Amino acid sequence: MNIKMSRISAILEQSSFTHPDLKQLLQCDGDERHLLFKKSGEVKDLYVGNKVYFRGLIEFSNVCDKNCYYCGIRRSNLSVRRYNLTDSEILDAARFADENKFGSVVLQSGENSSIAFADRITNLVRQIKQLSNGKLGITLSVGEQSESVYRRWFEAGAHRYLLRIETANQSLYQKIHPNDSLHDFHHRLDCLHSLKYLGYQTGTGVMIGLPFQTTGDLANDLLFFLHFGIDMVGMGPYIEHSQTPLYAFRNELLPIQERFDLSLKMIAVLRILMKDINIAAATALQAIDPLGREKGVKVGANIIMPNITPGLYRNDYSLYENKPCIDEEPAQCKGCLDARIALADGEIGYGEWGDSIYFIKKKDKEG
Repeated sequence: MNIKMSRISAILEQSSFTHPDLKQLLQCDGDERHLLFKKSGEVKDLYVGNKVYFRGLIEFSNVCDKNCYYCGIRRSNLSVRRYNLTDSEILDAARFADENKFGSVVLQSGENSSIAFADRITNLVRQIKQLSNGKLGITLSVGEQSESVYRRWFEAGAHRYLLRIETANQSLYQKIHPNDSLHDFHHRLDCLHSLKYLGYQTGTGVMIGLPFQTTGDLANDLLFFLHFGIDMVGMGPYIEHSQTPLYAFRNELLPIQERFDLSLKMIAVLRILMKDINIAAATALQAIDPLGREKGVKVGANIIMPNITPGLYRNDYSLYENKPCIDEEPAQCKGCLDARIALADGEIGYGEWGDSIYFIKKKDKEG
């Protein structure tokens, strides 16, 4: 074994990791990369098993108040065909998830902080609980809100919340967002703290391969997840969108395949760092590699989010370009994923919420 391989092997046997350790793991390649993925697969099997849990994703609106520089549905993009599903369409999608034993749904949309929006989500959460006799778990991913609104939704029956930080580096955050009160780094962090305080299983995530981003930034992102005590993570490769300001920097990006590989390494290192949290295999992985999500599951992910938005609207929820599966209806998507998870040696946890083991352990300690 050469010196470099020996160093990676030694790092992988450690019980804690420094910033330089994490950087070295993210930069490994060849046989070292194989060692990393072997270790992360072993850790996953030992701590969370081979079950993969579904979160039926309902992208119910692409109307957004924000103007993030990387996002295809940003407010200033006038080429987007805006849509907003009716309550009936949302409930039909939730009913599909319930009937097909998905276990959980995710309600996701552009950001909106109006009173009417808060009321609507409260009512939808209650109705989803009612139509499923309490069986469906509910994750919300609808952006920054006040603590009182988050509390209302929690009391209505939502129990998980995904709010991606996109980068834990404040100066990088400010480069990829407008510099105004609507895109404030510290407010984003405050929202995450509120969610955790209220008792949500709190999720966040980052984009991998952003312009101006370094491997050191990504190592810091991993340490942010650890020190915050995050319960679940959804992260994936940055894929540029031609109708966004960051598209001007496309020639400075890592090649797309390198962004994909770095995303797999982020999943693997995070699984080793935080052994029993939930980690999603992002749909963006499949936008680059037809087997992207399966590869994510192999190296440490245990959550998949099948898109159950009616096919008519899928192409309009275009956070990035080349989004996969936009021409499939929910039933087709489910059949495809059944086969894909089997290919990744996984077993689907049908009818199970698949809550974060890390979160459950924390709750037991506090109780």
